[in-house]
Amino acid sequence: MGILATVVNVFVDEAGEHGNPLGIVWASTATRGHEQDIAADLGFSETVFIDEVDGRTVRARIFTPKQELRFAGHPTVGLAAWLRAAGDDIRHVAVPAGSARVRADGEFTWISADVDWAPEFELEQLDSPDEVDAVDPDAYTEGMHYVWAWLDEEAGKVRTRMFAPGLGIRTDEATGSAAIRLTAALGRDLQIEQGAGSRLVTHRRNLGREVEIGGRTTPGRDVELA
Repeated sequence: MGILATVVNVFVDEAGEHGNPLGIVWASTATRGHEQDIAADLGFSETVFIDEVDGRTVRARIFTPKQELRFAGHPTVGLAAWLRAAGDDIRHVAVPAGSARVRADGEFTWISADVDWAPEFELEQLDSPDEVDAVDPDAYTEGMHYVWAWLDEEAGKVRTRMFAPGLGIRTDEATGSAAIRLTAALGRDLQIEQGAGSRLVTHRRNLGREVEIGGRTTPGRDVELA
């Protein structure tokens, strides 16, 4: 029997479109020690492995196609949303960086995380959304880059794209950890449009030491790896 993964799209728009695919896998004897290979085979920007659900806490680990991460935004939001939709009253997602608080509000699932948990990105402001859209992902050969421009500065709306060849991610449809870093850098709540049309919302918390990030997540679909 192959390894079963569930795929959800995280940070979809109001119509349930776009969003960043996330692989969700229950850890088992078949997956332990092979997480990196499984994540590479799935090919998503991140795959999350569930080690345990203990009451209202889920313990998990996150892998890109190239390496394990201490924390990432779209896997924690997506995992919490998927488990809550299945009937688990998840209030915390515990990853190697720490335990992210979870809350639900209508269609949105939110997690709160320390800013320092998020990987550091090169935050590159451009003059217009059109310039953001015109960026060639292949212009980046290393590092992690979050390119952005104001859509409406007064309203806190921004247009973004992310490129992280160092993580094996040519371009990313929706990047929670980068949104956390941008929110902290700008010192304000944001409404973010990333990629082809994904939507992320952020709130500063705890005097800017934490950021809450939320969005919509689609129901899961199962795929089987040989």
